[in-house]
Amino acid sequence: MIEYVGRLPSPACEVFVGHLGGAVNRVPATATAYPHRDVNFVMNVHTRWGDASQDQACTGWAREFFDRMAPHATGGVYVNFMPEDEAQRVRQGAYGANYERLSMLKAKYDPGNLFRRNQNISPAR
Repeated sequence: MIEYVGRLPSPACEVFVGHLGGAVNRVPATATAYPHRDVNFVMNVHTRWGDASQDQACTGWAREFFDRMAPHATGGVYVNFMPEDEAQRVRQGAYGANYERLSMLKAKYDPGNLFRRNQNISPAR
């Protein structure tokens, strides 16, 4: 982690590590959409830049950092931290075993998938 923090590609980039645990971990994993109740930390790589010429350097740095950290992670994600191009990770990474229940609720309350401009939960069929 120190290696990547030491070479942020833009002054606007940062690595956020938040402590969870405590009250977060006392909620059952199936009580809400967020199932990752057994972890003590969450990490988010904030990759921001203002010049399109930095696109490749900044996204490359973030993806490389993510790949290097993956062996030390659970594979779970907080959906609001996900980039748009990782929709395939929503099902397992963000919601885990809760996805099927959430998909059924989506089918009941939003069968036409009106609210889809996000890391979407597809309505059950």
